Amino acid sequence: MPRSTQMAVVEADDAMWQEYQDLTVRSYGHRVEDVARLRAHADARVAVRDGRVIGGGLALAVPQFFGGRPVPGACLAGGCIAPEARGSRLWSTLLEERLRPLKEQGAVVATAWSASTGYGHRLGWAAPSQVFSWTVPTDDLRGIAGRSRFDIVHGAGDQVRQQQRALASDWNGPWERPSWWPAWQQAEHPGLTHYHFTLPGRTPDGLLAIAFDQDRAGGRRLVVHDFWAATAEAATAMLGFLGSHHSRIPTVMFQRTALPPVPLLQNHLRRAGAASATSWHPWMLRILDPAGAVRRRGWPEDLDLTLPLALRGDDESPPVPMLLRITAGTADLTSYAGSGHDLVLTSRQFARWYAGGYRTPAAAVLDGVHGQASSVARLVRGTADREPWMAEYF
Repeated sequence: MPRSTQMAVVEADDAMWQEYQDLTVRSYGHRVEDVARLRAHADARVAVRDGRVIGGGLALAVPQFFGGRPVPGACLAGGCIAPEARGSRLWSTLLEERLRPLKEQGAVVATAWSASTGYGHRLGWAAPSQVFSWTVPTDDLRGIAGRSRFDIVHGAGDQVRQQQRALASDWNGPWERPSWWPAWQQAEHPGLTHYHFTLPGRTPDGLLAIAFDQDRAGGRRLVVHDFWAATAEAATAMLGFLGSHHSRIPTVMFQRTALPPVPLLQNHLRRAGAASATSWHPWMLRILDPAGAVRRRGWPEDLDLTLPLALRGDDESPPVPMLLRITAGTADLTSYAGSGHDLVLTSRQFARWYAGGYRTPAAAVLDGVHGQASSVARLVRGTADREPWMAEYF
């Protein structure tokens, strides 16, 4: 008997959500605790067919920093489809339905961690940067700081959280962390410990969150969850502090979101090759409302740009002519009735550019951005003042 292909995506009641939690165990191979922990802070949707829950997930309304300003975002978490129900584009339908309520609330960008990057690319999602975790012998961090001038203080109060927000705005992608973030992280990582590094009379220049667990060989290791440094001196002091654990802890591991995507760790090591990297699936970004996303984002104050371009969707429809104007730290993207355009970008390319994923014009050209070389260079300059970094895993 052929199975029904009708699927409805609905807001989950308690019974449906319990059925979905059971489904995640079959899908992931283990219980996903965040499916329960985050539900109170999220829009929870499930896909139902023939009276059975066959998929679902959470959507979190969390602003993300782009260009120094918080942009309304929809962050997707805990999503899956039952193994026996996969295929037939059910995942794309479920994604759209999970995003729809947050779009109606004003979200203009969407973010998710995904192992299905190729599928995401076809749906207009971009991976703005590579993601690595780093492992280094604790001894190789020992003595890096020398005679540090920083006071190291245990704990994280309101001033520390305000400083984290300020440091997050220096990158493209980090959350403007909501009030429930600390409690959620403490539940997610029992034993999470915070330190801040302060010079006399200054706000904290360095913020560190660490925990301890076992490595694959059964030994103890220190795991870095947050590493926020305002200066090179603060970063050096923080790395040296991690090295001071050498007598009991042989290994320091920086989890996939801990370090910014710059060679900060490598530049401090005394031995070449002391640190090893593990590549992870990336965070992915999609622009839900290009005009709204451009308007809500921050822009370089000294940039004055008017650029005709065309945006091409994921289907076979013709490119849509638009006019991008950036001046005095503000921008808009409007319909354009002119005779031509300098550039053509797909939805995926537009998302990567928006996040600052093109550091050079050559990177944009190699990713398939079409247009005049001078126009590509001008476009890249608009978002290259900040690098992409997703500092939260959800």
